Amino acid sequence: MTPTAVLWHDLECGGYAEDLPLWRELADAAGGPVLDVGAGTGRVALDLAARGHEVVALDADGELLQALAERAGNLPVETVRADARDFALGRRFALVLIPMQTIQLLGGPPGRAAFLRCSREHLAPGGLLAAALADALEGFDAEHDQPPLPDVREIDGTVYASRPVAVRETGDGVVIERIRETVDRAGRRAAEGDAIKLDRLDAATLGAEGAAAGLTALEPRAVPATDEYVGSTVVMLRG
Repeated sequence: MTPTAVLWHDLECGGYAEDLPLWRELADAAGGPVLDVGAGTGRVALDLAARGHEVVALDADGELLQALAERAGNLPVETVRADARDFALGRRFALVLIPMQTIQLLGGPPGRAAFLRCSREHLAPGGLLAAALADALEGFDAEHDQPPLPDVREIDGTVYASRPVAVRETGDGVVIERIRETVDRAGRRAAEGDAIKLDRLDAATLGAEGAAAGLTALEPRAVPATDEYVGSTVVMLRG
């Protein structure tokens, strides 16, 4: 049976594909190995490896990486379990990617500074670091507007649904709250809450933080919004 962490990660993140054309373009242009930070179950890493790129997939969650490794088969993917703020791989990369707002989960400026230092040490001369930031999230709750539709999947007769119920502003970020529900064949229902906090961060701030770490900010790129997903600004930092 699919481990729970893998199932929810796939359900909530695995279907997103709008950023893949940009990562493919950057990997093709880089012409060297790629480090995928916050790789999860391999949404980006497996796509790039299938196109012939050598990829190292880094994540702090061993369950997710195990699923990635099983899915990779003979593709050129290596998995590394490590914190994005503290890793030492002993090699350099032409391209470091940190997709899907992962950089906004690192605990504010100190966490980002640690990540940027590690990334600079792992970039080949002239290498590129590309980091996706969520565009402005519109807050909603039970009294304000309609939340997005839930992500739903049926596996072995059990229906899994992840439903966003609130986006709440905090002083230094945004908290996204979800309800995760399951209904089995017998009609038994279970639900639990889940919340993640995205640090407040814009491209100019990250560019300045990158400069402090010895990187050069380039013109940002954009991933457009869809009906299901918020858009992203991708900050580009050259080593």
